[in-house]
Amino acid sequence: MNTNNPIRCGWCSSDPHYIAYHDLEWGVPLHDDQRLFEMLILEGAQAGLSWLTILKKRENYRRAYDNFDIATVAAFSATDCERLLQDSGLVRNRLKVAASINNARAVLQIQQEFGSLDAFLWRFVDGIPRQNSWQTLAELPTRTAVSDHLSKELLTRGCKFVGSTICYSMMQAIGMVNDHTIDCFRYRECRGGG
Repeated sequence: MNTNNPIRCGWCSSDPHYIAYHDLEWGVPLHDDQRLFEMLILEGAQAGLSWLTILKKRENYRRAYDNFDIATVAAFSATDCERLLQDSGLVRNRLKVAASINNARAVLQIQQEFGSLDAFLWRFVDGIPRQNSWQTLAELPTRTAVSDHLSKELLTRGCKFVGSTICYSMMQAIGMVNDHTIDCFRYRECRGGG
């Protein structure tokens, strides 16, 4: 492999935000509740937008959402909601902002019921990343039976902006599935994670 110009998944543009995300995060199994909550919120914020838009706003989200501390976000008031809606560094969509606070409250309940958000999410793949072998980007699904089930469970628990496509995107991001194409240099690296 040419380490100066490795082959990456076709969706990864030359933007440094995309490259860093693809090379260091996407598809790597994640088990930290705070980071999992971050991905849940960012994936919901991305609905209808490009992921690059969200990556470029990520540090603003971390600042505005107290580094995605779940209890802090769950305690956000109507005043906090208005503050977030005035923050030009975020996606200023009232439904998405309200959902982020609502979802923090739902995650607290999930943690009480399952011990952690990690335990709740990873049980959908029996704690083991699903290893796919896609040759082309066109083969990647946008949703699966597993993401349908995860979406339904999250919706039942009161979460918003957690449709099946958003859930599958999150599953890819947090390494529940390895959807790097087989020609990508990260494919083999992510096969060993768990």
